[in-house]
Amino acid sequence: MTISNFNLQPEILENETIKLIPLQEGHFEALYELASDPLVWEQHPIKDRYKKEKFMPFFEAAVNSKGAFLISDRKTNEVIGTTRFYDYNPEKSNVGIGYTFIGRKFWGGPYNAATKKLLIDYAFETVSSILFHVGAENIRSQKAVLKLGAVKINEMFFPHNGIDLPHFEYELRKEKS
Repeated sequence: MTISNFNLQPEILENETIKLIPLQEGHFEALYELASDPLVWEQHPIKDRYKKEKFMPFFEAAVNSKGAFLISDRKTNEVIGTTRFYDYNPEKSNVGIGYTFIGRKFWGGPYNAATKKLLIDYAFETVSSILFHVGAENIRSQKAVLKLGAVKINEMFFPHNGIDLPHFEYELRKEKS
């Protein structure tokens, strides 16, 4: 079996709707403007991430991951949110897609689906499956990954500040061609 290397942060990914560019320190203020809305985090396990002191570690971890992207509208360059690849496992031929948030102004439009499609198509050039880890209370995100065709495969806990937060794990498998 040949194991390929997966580039977690290609220079640019884009389609007709959105553009993904590697996340940089200079993107903090534009992203925080979207993240400062408490309703963005309402169903998220970390509900107070709208506070600057709670958002900053999330943002810094994203930049340091070397797998995160700024999501922007391809036509207007308006900042929409962020997403990232994580936990690439070459032996299992899978990678996670997550840590995604989109500003409320962009909910219900084409942005989340366009972002996920771009990431999925890129990932499936290298891996056989994609994992999504969604907070147990995040019904909106659970519905979104089910719409992509992902299947719930596990229930697990992620530690955060000494608390185990319940999550569901979903998997999307590459169709055999």
